[in-house]
Amino acid sequence: MIEIGNTTALLALLGWPLMAVLLFKKLPFERALIWSILAPYMFLPQLSAIDLPIVPALNKETIPNLMTFGICLAVWGKMPELFPKGWVGRILLAMFIVSPAITVLTNLEAMPFGVDTFGNLHLIDPNALEVWGLPGLRIYDSVSALVQQVFLMLPFFVARIGLRSEQAIREILLALVIAAGIYALPMLWEVRFSPQLHTRLYGFFQHDFAQAMRNGGFRPFVFMPHGLWVAFFAFMCAMAAAAMVKDSSAEKRTKQFVILVGIFGLVVICKSMGALLFTLIFVPIVLLLKPRVHLALSAMLMVLVLAYPMLRGSDAVPTAELITYLEGVNEERAQSLEYRFTNEDRILQHVESKPLFGWGGWGRFMVYDPATGETQSIVDGQWIITIGHYGWLGFIAMFGLLALPVLSLWWQARKPLAPPIPIAVSTLGLILAVNMVDMLPNATLIPFTWLMAGALLGYAETLKVTIADAQSARIRQAHSGVALGVKHPPSRAKPSQKGRRTVL
Repeated sequence: MIEIGNTTALLALLGWPLMAVLLFKKLPFERALIWSILAPYMFLPQLSAIDLPIVPALNKETIPNLMTFGICLAVWGKMPELFPKGWVGRILLAMFIVSPAITVLTNLEAMPFGVDTFGNLHLIDPNALEVWGLPGLRIYDSVSALVQQVFLMLPFFVARIGLRSEQAIREILLALVIAAGIYALPMLWEVRFSPQLHTRLYGFFQHDFAQAMRNGGFRPFVFMPHGLWVAFFAFMCAMAAAAMVKDSSAEKRTKQFVILVGIFGLVVICKSMGALLFTLIFVPIVLLLKPRVHLALSAMLMVLVLAYPMLRGSDAVPTAELITYLEGVNEERAQSLEYRFTNEDRILQHVESKPLFGWGGWGRFMVYDPATGETQSIVDGQWIITIGHYGWLGFIAMFGLLALPVLSLWWQARKPLAPPIPIAVSTLGLILAVNMVDMLPNATLIPFTWLMAGALLGYAETLKVTIADAQSARIRQAHSGVALGVKHPPSRAKPSQKGRRTVL
């Protein structure tokens, strides 16, 4: 029943629906909704999946998403409005759901390797082939692609309805701080004894063990895809702790600050330069700057991420200068960055033949040696994976949906009648924006990312209604004379008999 893993991995996947029901029975609705997405990401097995025909694989992402959505429907008693309020969000969501199906229909042809053509004669040398070829996509794969996109979006849908309030967003940050406390012990254990928890519990290691070794020691993997994912998770927890420091009273601030220092230590032991830099830059921003500045900075980062593929494609990104600068700091990191840029250039060149909808699955978007079928590219960034799979339209749809909440919040917050932005909301916006930045070098798109985006979009829609109500109230006051400063009713004295009289 299970592709990878032991009986414990299978039981963990099959047992999660029961655990999700218990969460909603024992916890308040908002808290249960958050943990029903966060907890399986933290503890369910990586790579393990129950593979059924047509539908996407049932794994640590799809099973919790489906259960959470189903339980929320039972609680609400009706199907919520899934599409966002604005026309931009509706178009992006429609593109996100439909474009993969079109990708399938434009990739029905197979990709053979090692074929020499002489007129009408085709010769194949099987001895030189590492891989015979890649199959064409099938018509019913379009149904699977549609279902997969919907499964990915489920946390976005439920969070937009169920976590749209300020209190719910505070609960998200509190959950991150508690999650850091839960993960602290296994992280420390793996730093000391090497990443073994996933192997001991589920029977296999989820990645290349060589990548667990760093700077003469180990970095933790726990039950996440890679040490980089654990490091970014620690960064998110540090940001949440910083928001709680900023928002706490004077008598509780010392305690909250101690928690922040402890979580910062978790970021350090992850031995990830990217997560550490993010923490050193953005935690002080949360502590020192105002929420409106947070939103402005988040919006700038979102625009940068959306523009990055076009900048890379037009050679506007100074890749050579970046590599040269990094060589003076760390030669190994410079070589890694150069290798990454080279692979991205190959993928972008390959996608030029199918720019709108991409090459689809089965690794078809990768670059191969046409003679042997040997893979000539390795990709890590979510942006290049998305463009390779679903083309530029797929990239615009996915990254546009993730950027829309922050851009909407920034747009609404700058209006004159907008209420103050809570620190919890602005901090979650920063976390989402940095997550988008991290998707340029890494594929750190997780269900919790969609949950954050949905909660922020719901808050932005509520904020828009609040501002509209304030504007309507102001207009009513103006028409009633209050806004004109009239404090007493006008005098009813008879008009003078001299001159012309005007009847109003």
